[in-house]
Amino acid sequence: MSPLVLSVQSHVAYGHAGNSAAVFPLQRLGVEVLPVHTVQFSNHTGYGAFRGQVFDVNHLREIFSGLEDRGILPRIQAVLSGYMGDCSIGDAILDITQRIKAVNPQAMYLCDPVFGDVGRGVFVRPGIPEYHRDHTLAAADVITPNQFEFEQLMNVNLASLPHAITVARTHIGSSNKVVIVTSLRTPDISSEQLVTLAVTASHAWAVHTPLVDIQPLPNGMGDAFSAILLAHLLKALPLPDALARATASLYELVKNTEAGSRDLPLIAQQEQIVTPTSTFQAVPITL
Repeated sequence: MSPLVLSVQSHVAYGHAGNSAAVFPLQRLGVEVLPVHTVQFSNHTGYGAFRGQVFDVNHLREIFSGLEDRGILPRIQAVLSGYMGDCSIGDAILDITQRIKAVNPQAMYLCDPVFGDVGRGVFVRPGIPEYHRDHTLAAADVITPNQFEFEQLMNVNLASLPHAITVARTHIGSSNKVVIVTSLRTPDISSEQLVTLAVTASHAWAVHTPLVDIQPLPNGMGDAFSAILLAHLLKALPLPDALARATASLYELVKNTEAGSRDLPLIAQQEQIVTPTSTFQAVPITL
């Protein structure tokens, strides 16, 4: 039976962001998805103007209750969350995650704490970064922040790759939690490279990729990466292998994005989701 994932994220009718960037990669990798949308917009904010609405938390709770009525919760192997829109939505996500884990203790919660980026700063409603820091971090088994989000969550400025590992382990402690930091650029990393870092209590791996210098960068990169990574983890790929594969897929998708496009070519380049052309190694790092 295919793995089943509850994906709670934003949704856009046009373009690829949130569930519109996550659902197809999951499905393409053989994962069944229960998409629940936190917002419904005409297009993502990278286009500037947009229309639509942030859904009321009661709307989400109704959907979650309906899924529970169908007896689906014990089959859910992972919860994936991204852009929330409102702190009350975070409460609903954590609540359904607890209910899923109560009937399936092996279920995983992967949170992509979407709230900001280098250059743009914080682009969500006030209180959401603090909500992630105070509530989501403790509940999530895997987090996938970009460097900006990670620094905000941990209240640090990263000085080096080893520093990032040390900071991640202050969060992990002796638990089984996993911290993935994307788009990492510290002074000890070549200016022509990006690093994607995975850290556990006892191990760390870094994947170095060439910097793809395109402007504007497409939206939905983190959403697609988290989905691809989760799919590989659910297929029992070891963490360093899942990290390397997901990073390679995202690299190829970005590299093959048409100049000026604000969206990843998820459909046209869908083979890159399954069998990326490039191969990168997850290099172990010891401190």
